[in-house]
Amino acid sequence: MASAKQSIYQVEKRSIDFIPPEERHGKPWHLFTIWFAANMQVTAVVTGALAVIVGLSLPWALLAITIGCGVGAIFMALHSAQGPKLGIPQMIQSRAQFGFFGAVIPIVVVFLMYVGFFAASGVLGAQALTEWTKIPLDISIVITSVICTLLAIYGYRLIHSVQRWVSVLTGLGFLYLTFRLVADHNIGAAMSGGHFEIGTFVLAITIAATWEITYAPYVADYSRYLPSKTSVSAAFWWSYLGSAISSIWMLGFGAIAVAVAAHAFDGGSVAFIVGQSAAAPDLFIFIVIIGILGINTLNLYGAFMSSATTITVFARRDFRRQARVVIVAAAAVIGTVLAIAGQGDFLNNFENFILFLAYFIIPWTAINLCDFYLVRKERYNIRAIFDPDGEYGRWNWRALTAYGIGILLEIPFMSTTFYTGPMVNNLGGADISWMLSLVVAGGLYYIFMRPLMRSGKLQGSGGTEPALGPTAGE
Repeated sequence: MASAKQSIYQVEKRSIDFIPPEERHGKPWHLFTIWFAANMQVTAVVTGALAVIVGLSLPWALLAITIGCGVGAIFMALHSAQGPKLGIPQMIQSRAQFGFFGAVIPIVVVFLMYVGFFAASGVLGAQALTEWTKIPLDISIVITSVICTLLAIYGYRLIHSVQRWVSVLTGLGFLYLTFRLVADHNIGAAMSGGHFEIGTFVLAITIAATWEITYAPYVADYSRYLPSKTSVSAAFWWSYLGSAISSIWMLGFGAIAVAVAAHAFDGGSVAFIVGQSAAAPDLFIFIVIIGILGINTLNLYGAFMSSATTITVFARRDFRRQARVVIVAAAAVIGTVLAIAGQGDFLNNFENFILFLAYFIIPWTAINLCDFYLVRKERYNIRAIFDPDGEYGRWNWRALTAYGIGILLEIPFMSTTFYTGPMVNNLGGADISWMLSLVVAGGLYYIFMRPLMRSGKLQGSGGTEPALGPTAGE
């Protein structure tokens, strides 16, 4: 039996299996630091700059970022609250909605998205490492990937511990950099530049909200070890505050940077950020690097969870430490190859592809949250989630139909650099696809499940305590 006092330097024993009560540990406030650190990095800064680049004045850009991140963080935090209650990773819980085999569809999308984020963020981290050490960029990409691979292999405890330090260091570092950014530039002039259009404003809100919602498929992975008595409100608020505060801050930093210096990122985002400090540039390059390492470790750990969940659908097996190393390393290799190959235009195109994949996440999150909070009301048979012949079935047409309709509904309202839906111009350039998909996919799923709810035969509603799922090594 694993001890709750297991060292952070021991490889995590568990993977996608249920975390039994005797192995639960941690405090709800630990969720604040892991999600605060997740956003304190360069990719978030560059994302925030888009709010001004699309044409908004700085005040409207900052308001759009605040609204988007504030709303998007609600959904990611609601997912976080599932972890302590269920004790299993986020995506494997989708089997209760989509069925044992049906859940593979959103899981594959999630894997592609996080490997893509790993590649895109890896390039930014490598650029900082190259700036610091002067070693070739390809070697820097490999080095950062190796570090993230080691952290992901050791797993949950070490990741939480590292993220607490990352949150402190990046928080202090960006506090100083933000002060320099505001003090050394004419913010007053920037506040009056640009213009306001409702379509552009909604587009900026969409960008910020999507940034938050893309955390949803793995947010419960980092709360699943918390004691089951952890309240939904505690898990929600610590996750929400950690993510909302840091994302608003970093996206806002990026918006201000572009507003006060139109060509701020022409020489590279890392160079501009570090350039805000004339003193100790190496220190701030280091802070940028650890911020990227922090989020990329989460991306790689999430890719491992998605891979393991998918593999168990086709090969019923346990994931001991050797298999964990192989899967994490394989995902890291894929991401590293993409990063090296995509240092130029390919990477920009691939980032657009990642954002496109986010459209597939929106209806999933609506269905998952609707099921947990409104349909089954936090009651699940955990063992059945691991059984293809269990009560959740192999395919659930209700969830799959709602999911498919949610995706199809988004298409006319999508606004990306490579595809613009026919309804976008009518809305002044606004992308409201995610709002419609959230409401329609979640609403349809609820309607489809109503007959089962009324009949009292709803699967997963029976029993008092959830049955234990498979444990590592069983």
